[in-house]
Amino acid sequence: MTIFIDDRPIHLKGSKKAAKLQDAALDNHVDYDRIIDARLDGLKLGMLKGHLLVLNATPITIEKLVTLLNNYEMGELSSVTMVAVDKTAVEDKFKSMYKIVKAAGGVVFKEDKMLLIFRRGKWDLPKGKLDGDESSRVAALREVEEETGVVAALENRICTTWHTYTINGSRILKKTKWYHMNCIDDVRMKPQTDEDIERLEWMDQKQTALALTNSFSSIRFVIETVNEELRMKS
Repeated sequence: MTIFIDDRPIHLKGSKKAAKLQDAALDNHVDYDRIIDARLDGLKLGMLKGHLLVLNATPITIEKLVTLLNNYEMGELSSVTMVAVDKTAVEDKFKSMYKIVKAAGGVVFKEDKMLLIFRRGKWDLPKGKLDGDESSRVAALREVEEETGVVAALENRICTTWHTYTINGSRILKKTKWYHMNCIDDVRMKPQTDEDIERLEWMDQKQTALALTNSFSSIRFVIETVNEELRMKS
């Protein structure tokens, strides 16, 4: 499970990773700047710099991390990877600290180009909350059409992202399921301006890479995941 808090990735992994630190580093494409053992050291503000690996994390560890992230500026922190003694317990503790909102979105392709939206100063992907008991698949197609005017066909699920934000003093954890889609019809393509979408663009690989320099970590994660799937299939 990877969670994005203030656009910063927090990776939660099971204890099997503890025996293979090198594999864990390769898995996250980082070299860790600091490795701490939660059994020996309590999580402290001064530790949260660069890429941090925390071994033997517990529910108390994740609670402490969230408290620090919510109360202090963390300009020097790039990512945190927590290897949990009981991964399920740590995940459950984290989820209990937020109100969970379910959403769905799509990565839409038209031949070799991908559809990106420009919203609130950032390049993004079309997505939105589920309506009532709506399934994530139905919601993803609906949101793509509502936000872009593009009619798409759903292929496979790519991944699920989790990211946090605060609204009216409430801490929200948004769970978004992402789907690979193919464009069927874009003749009515138009940005949904009442959702603050200013532009829509079909982008090739180079254009997408440039756009992602002005995007969110969670969106880069989704696009990197789908691109890796496509490379494996080719």
